[in-house]
Amino acid sequence: MNINDFDYELPEQLIAQTPLPNRTESRLMTLDKSTGAVGHHAFRDLKHFLKAGDLLVLNDTRVIPARLFGIKEGTGAKVEVLLLRELGGDRWEVLAKPAKRLPAGTVIHFGEEGMEPLMSASVEEEREMGGRILHFRYRGIFNEILDRLGRVPLPPYIREQLEDKERYQTVYARHEGSAAAPTAGLHFTKEYLRELEEQGVEQAFITLHVGLGTFRPVAVEKIEEHHMHSEYYRISAESAGKIRAARERGGRIVAVGTTSARTLETAGQHGGRIEASDGWTDIFIYPGYTFRVVDALLTNFHLPKSTLLMMISAFAGRERVLAAYREAVQEKYRFFSFGDAMFIY
Repeated sequence: MNINDFDYELPEQLIAQTPLPNRTESRLMTLDKSTGAVGHHAFRDLKHFLKAGDLLVLNDTRVIPARLFGIKEGTGAKVEVLLLRELGGDRWEVLAKPAKRLPAGTVIHFGEEGMEPLMSASVEEEREMGGRILHFRYRGIFNEILDRLGRVPLPPYIREQLEDKERYQTVYARHEGSAAAPTAGLHFTKEYLRELEEQGVEQAFITLHVGLGTFRPVAVEKIEEHHMHSEYYRISAESAGKIRAARERGGRIVAVGTTSARTLETAGQHGGRIEASDGWTDIFIYPGYTFRVVDALLTNFHLPKSTLLMMISAFAGRERVLAAYREAVQEKYRFFSFGDAMFIY
């Protein structure tokens, strides 16, 4: 398939720049994947599309303050680094700007202006599209230094830092390691999740640390030639048991976000049965893929030509998804990370 098959026109004013004051004030578009029927609702109405016995699968990853600003040794040039994946031994895979000026051997210092550096890093390896492997050196505890120096890495279309950093975390975020939030979960409050539980809708938590694949666009015309970068996932024995139990009782597996969907489909590649597991996934889901685990999907509205748009097109059909997106534009839904939600069932 061609990359242009996943394009659509999006007015810039529909890109949500800030979160709504109340998480559940978002709007909700529903899409029946069997008929293409579209509905328009408030997010709080999601409970009417869920039933007792259904299982919400939520990604409990937590975003780290992964955006660092440093100075290149010898020139004083400013450098920006985005931590993507911990490799062990104080080595990280990162995105760096300006990458062309950061060859192997370059040393970068990080710290507060006018003070001795709190941390330094040397470039060990150059990778494509701005990727680098950095080896960090510091005194103390890395996460404490990161909390002091780092910023939450908001998407590039959001131009202001959040006063409340927790607004870019889900209310159930627990395991640190993501470079971006699993944004479909940002709509939930603890109170609304309790309300769904009282309704008989159960919850299971899995972890996928969002990394490089989120930030890199598809740069090939034929999407089959695109390679997804690996992201770490984990499914506990408890959550795997809940997923199997829901399937056995006839409940639906409802993935909250594309990251949850990727994790479930990775773990269920052999017959759809979910067992406790952890590892790395580079699964790329696009039209032609057969879903083995996910029955319904809650997601935000995604970038044109993105792998996330391709995934939901595989789930509900490209023509139906793009028709729903055109209607979302007409109805002035808010798009992307702090935007409105879509429930596909």
